Amino acid sequence: VQVVESGGGSVQPGDSLRLSCAASGFASDYYAIGWFRQAPGKEREGVSCIYSSVGSTLYAESVKGRFTISRDSAKNTVYLQMDSLKPEDAAVYYCAATYRSCGLRPAWFDFWGQGTQVSVSS
Repeated sequence: VQVVESGGGSVQPGDSLRLSCAASGFASDYYAIGWFRQAPGKEREGVSCIYSSVGSTLYAESVKGRFTISRDSAKNTVYLQMDSLKPEDAAVYYCAATYRSCGLRPAWFDFWGQGTQVSVSS
């Protein structure tokens, strides 16, 4: 399994950004893709998750109503649309995959991308 993130960048508070996660190599149609983030000096935290078979989603409380996870099955890509960005959203964002169901715990996921930096400042 391979997951590759893209789409990070530097934005101002209130701006939007869309991250992409290209995922491939699954041995099953049943898997979950999650987005995580890690700010300097902080633990990695779960942001959102989407389950492949039914498209069910999960969000951390801190991003509910601002972030939207979606998928394009034809492109094997999962997106994280981030709106109304805040300085506290700044972090390295990681995409990860698991054959388990959706969750927001990093330990739940087995396959990780290299991360993409998101900076939010005025």
